[in-house]
Amino acid sequence: MELNLHHITRPSSLKENAPLLIMCHGYGSDENDLFSFAQELPEELFIISMRAPYPMQPYGNAWYAINFDAQQNKWNDIEQAIESRDKIAGFIDDACAEYPVDKNNVTLLGFSQGTILSYAVALSYPEKVKNIIALSGYVSEDMLVNNLESEAYSHLDFYCSHGSVDQVIPVDWARKAPEFLNELRIKNTYSEFPIGHGVAPQNFYDLRSWLEKRI
Repeated sequence: MELNLHHITRPSSLKENAPLLIMCHGYGSDENDLFSFAQELPEELFIISMRAPYPMQPYGNAWYAINFDAQQNKWNDIEQAIESRDKIAGFIDDACAEYPVDKNNVTLLGFSQGTILSYAVALSYPEKVKNIIALSGYVSEDMLVNNLESEAYSHLDFYCSHGSVDQVIPVDWARKAPEFLNELRIKNTYSEFPIGHGVAPQNFYDLRSWLEKRI
């Protein structure tokens, strides 16, 4: 089967029904970026790191374009974002059919733009995922389906973190995520670390121990 997004994998120590972790990199990056975490994550995880569909110049990829006007105001290409959201949702189904994984134990791990998409996928297609690790991103409500049903979310669990001095995505945007999730009665934990737009070692150990308890 030809999966709809280029990706790299790290097989699980389990021969079947492995918990699946899918990685969504940030704007201007590629599938190798978050994959560096793989060797430090539990060996029973089957890990897939995807490449976003829109190539950028001179290198890197995006899940959707970010446009700037003459005043340097920026806005997201929502149509592209929704296309990518649906591509990831389709990819999850295909990956669960293609690889020896447990379709009821899928974790999405995103960074920055990949986190924005991970929120969009989980909140629009909650039946496809279980755990979401949302690093340095925020909930973009215009990328979600219209009728959010809290009943469908009872199994979801989010780990959200952000750098308190993030110069790319303001921490105030990230702080709205737990409020949004609480309103839908979705389990979540939120942490801040004294760094910019990145993942501090302490942040990584924190998310790893959160994940170990849930796979």
